[in-house]
Amino acid sequence: MTWSIIDTWIVIIGALCAAGCAIPGTLLVLRRMSLMGDAISHTVLPGIAIAFLITGSRDPTAMLLGAVIVGLLTAFLVQAIQTLGKVEIGASMGIVFTVLFAFGLVLMRQAVDHVDIDPDCVLYGSIELAWFDQEPGGNGIPRGAIVNSVMFIGNLIIMLLFYKEFKITSFDPALAKSQGVQPSFMHYMLMTMTATTAVAAFETVGSILVVAMFIVPPATAYLLTNKYGVMFILAIGLSIIAAALGHVAAITVPTWFGFSGTSTAGAMAVLTGCLFICAWIASPSQGIVAKMLHRITVRLLVVREDVLGVLWRLEERGQHTLSHMQLSEAIGSTRLTIRVALLVLQKKNAVTKDASRWALTDEGRTRATTLVRAHRLWEVYLDKHFPQDTHQLHQSASRLEHITTSSMQSSLGDADEDPHGSRVPTDE
Repeated sequence: MTWSIIDTWIVIIGALCAAGCAIPGTLLVLRRMSLMGDAISHTVLPGIAIAFLITGSRDPTAMLLGAVIVGLLTAFLVQAIQTLGKVEIGASMGIVFTVLFAFGLVLMRQAVDHVDIDPDCVLYGSIELAWFDQEPGGNGIPRGAIVNSVMFIGNLIIMLLFYKEFKITSFDPALAKSQGVQPSFMHYMLMTMTATTAVAAFETVGSILVVAMFIVPPATAYLLTNKYGVMFILAIGLSIIAAALGHVAAITVPTWFGFSGTSTAGAMAVLTGCLFICAWIASPSQGIVAKMLHRITVRLLVVREDVLGVLWRLEERGQHTLSHMQLSEAIGSTRLTIRVALLVLQKKNAVTKDASRWALTDEGRTRATTLVRAHRLWEVYLDKHFPQDTHQLHQSASRLEHITTSSMQSSLGDADEDPHGSRVPTDE
């Protein structure tokens, strides 16, 4: 891999663009309006096309003004269709952005014959050529770097100035209004940020791929944290990482298969997806692995308590030991699960093993007594307040016994026997 100053600036521009998109994107994700970033990034296209047709040039001020106006119009139309037409928010976004985007493409086609404009550049970006577009007297700094740095700094300043206002309106608009904060004002400020960011990112990653920068890094950060401020930092950091790794992947991975290279903007978007998949799998709180481990842990806890309950009931009937296979059949779980549960209980001095048979220790008997007492009191409670078949009482109590806290057990009251005629063990 040969690295040059052009590659360095491509990474810088991509990182600035992605980080700038991550700020309003995080707010959109928190407000459950991710599709609005998609909608605005597409619907600003007619605003840009109209600016081209009117001015006959790519004047940045005209582009920005046209995009902002259409972006705000998009937000207004979505709100109007949802409110007046009683249409679901996702459907209203889809209606507005598809129609306006198609209208923008028609205008773009018309503008091609009159102004210097490349539709492919607008749709797919031209970050690979950004180095060659430099302003006179710019000291070798590409125009894309200047535009995207201004966009990033502007979004960062707005977010810091209205940090608390964005936070309260994102989670509780009614409370915000009672505190003197106008949710509608913050909403349209966010829409303005989204529109201007989309315009600044057009020449870098295009109107299509900018959607990935708006949504995927914030969604990835959402999987990794539940703290408002940390989510912004993670989204920005992940965006920068995706931009850097995306360009490296664009110039190296295709060569493994005999190709010269691929679209850097596309590779950056793909890398954001890869980072999301990694977070989706390995997130400590919401990842697939963490949830799987949690389910396994809960399952083993339930099985351990079921083992204690079965051994206690056997003692009640005069049988004090049971084999591993008999426990598996009684509980209805696999032998491996039962074996793991028994080993954990043995380590906690709750059960003891004599030859191939298992029995309760004094510690295990105390824990089992509490468990069986909760089970039978639940049966008494359910039979009193929700009369049902005694078999159903047992099934319901078998679930509730595993989640019974001390306060819940005290609220169940007391009884001498359950609906099946079995003795309810005492607290001692």
